[in-house]
Amino acid sequence: MANSGRVWRRPARAISVWGMYRFALFLALAGVSGGVAARGTVVYAGGAWAAIDRGQVCEALSRSQKIASKDKVQAIAGVTFTPDHKRWGEFHVRLSRMPRGDASVMLQVAGQPFLLATRGGWAWSRGPAQGQAIIEALRNATNMSVASRDMAGVRFSDPYLLDGAPTAIDSAAARCALRGAGKIQ
Repeated sequence: MANSGRVWRRPARAISVWGMYRFALFLALAGVSGGVAARGTVVYAGGAWAAIDRGQVCEALSRSQKIASKDKVQAIAGVTFTPDHKRWGEFHVRLSRMPRGDASVMLQVAGQPFLLATRGGWAWSRGPAQGQAIIEALRNATNMSVASRDMAGVRFSDPYLLDGAPTAIDSAAARCALRGAGKIQ
């Protein structure tokens, strides 16, 4: 059959914002750790969150809605669980900028403030009770933000979506509980 001059190709499809966001989240989470073994296994990915089993640590993670350029640090937030329960429900965040030494780092979840402990460009919940309070707040909210002041004294904020957070947190906790009970290797 002779070519009629038509070029057969698939119709152009629009790439959804949701699809781009999930792909970017995957790339960001895959790049959090250096080694292949440290990257772990994705247990759950949905919404803006993912649960990752790294062997001795299970994490529910998300990245900030603010996408960092290649020369900047990408802000991430998450909840950590270990099979030995030494870190069970510990909230942590890597900040997009290094906070000033005397600056507070505040987490806001649905208007509820949490003062976090800091070291360098990282911040954590101040103990198990605060970690559990943060998890409860995350379950009932749609977004959160982490704010501080950088070395120049300029206020900055890293916003996050909470879509998928409850399931990611539960998946990470369940995976580490099974590992701690010896049900999985």
